[in-house]
Amino acid sequence: MSARKWRTAALLTGAAVAAAVVTAPAAQAHQPDHGHGGADAKVIGYFTQWGIYARNFTIRNLVDSGTAARLTHLNYAFGFLDEKGSCVSADAWADYQKPFAAEQSVDGVADVEGQPLSGNLNQLRKLKKKYPKLKVYISLGGWSGSKYFSNAALTPESRKAHVTSCINQWIKGDIAGPGAAAGVFDGIDVDWEWPNSKAGEPNNISRPEDKVNYTALLKEYRTQLDRLPRGKRDLTAYLPANTREIDSGFEVAKVMRYLTFGNLQGYDYHGGWDPTTNQQSALRTAKGDPTPAPGYSSQVVIDAWVKRGAPKDKLTLGVPFFGRGWTGVANVNNGLYQKATGPAPGTWEAGGEDYKVLKTKVGAYKVYRDEKAGHAWLFDGTTFWTYDDPTEIRRKARYIEKQGLAGAMIWSLDADTSDGELIKALYDELSC
Repeated sequence: MSARKWRTAALLTGAAVAAAVVTAPAAQAHQPDHGHGGADAKVIGYFTQWGIYARNFTIRNLVDSGTAARLTHLNYAFGFLDEKGSCVSADAWADYQKPFAAEQSVDGVADVEGQPLSGNLNQLRKLKKKYPKLKVYISLGGWSGSKYFSNAALTPESRKAHVTSCINQWIKGDIAGPGAAAGVFDGIDVDWEWPNSKAGEPNNISRPEDKVNYTALLKEYRTQLDRLPRGKRDLTAYLPANTREIDSGFEVAKVMRYLTFGNLQGYDYHGGWDPTTNQQSALRTAKGDPTPAPGYSSQVVIDAWVKRGAPKDKLTLGVPFFGRGWTGVANVNNGLYQKATGPAPGTWEAGGEDYKVLKTKVGAYKVYRDEKAGHAWLFDGTTFWTYDDPTEIRRKARYIEKQGLAGAMIWSLDADTSDGELIKALYDELSC
């Protein structure tokens, strides 16, 4: 089962980066407050650092779409680690160098040459000023940035040095110069994919002792974060769906003691890497699913973590704002559980597509649903897409409340429509 991937095809470089300009859509009239309705439910969205390039998706878009007003937490993806395990910027231009024009800026004020902080981090600072209840975390690692986590976690000395580096760089704000980004981040989100596993990027360093070292790393984070002022102590983690990765890499009960909350992978249960079509984010395993029991579903994932010692009220369920697809699919059973010739063509990667694009296929494709299992798919007779639309997002929100979970996590915000169709459905249902 694949984890979400850094879509490098979306990147621009050199002069193209400097020339990239976003025309922000018109501001939405309705801007809800975080305190409306079910205020305790967390709504966490990942903002992709590289989205400002080919995707033309900026922090300003979160304001204009109404998305920012519906978030309780924003995870900025990603910060990387160097070979020694120290925290570094994965893209200095995107993080703190790129000047944003007035129409791209959260407050309508253009960046000027020589200011201490530009780039996404300056826009995040402005976003927090506009939405003071919003918490912003730096997410470390991800699919393409987890190579050196094992080095960072290896010894007491390496763990201490790593955590000190990350706090200094991101929480204290030294990433763009001494204190230049101070106040931008309220916590750290650890996205190590995955400890003691060969299922991540092929070049990732992996050791059998990663499992106990992961716990020790979180303990070091908790120790150092607890020395900081209140409001800067949050520690979260992105956690896998596959029980193989859970058991090989996580001492669940111990891990959860150190986390403010954990974000469960609620997607990529199936995808174009499989020879047969299936769902990527169903709530329950369908009776006809050919996957060996218990199959892959959100209920299976939640049960696995709870059984191993995770409290439900410290878990959020990941919801995808993207779909997974296959092509060369037989026109049998509405395309479900059928052999395919390969992944469907996608804008940024084969077998993957944003919701905002998949929405435009409705009409040419027919929408199908499994009401009991809780998932939807599109099929046109040869190409199959498993995805979440507003109906399924609302179903997931009701499920999250019924299960007593902490809330929902979104990968990723740039895949929604320009008016925030999916996050509105999620927020409104959680806020009832």
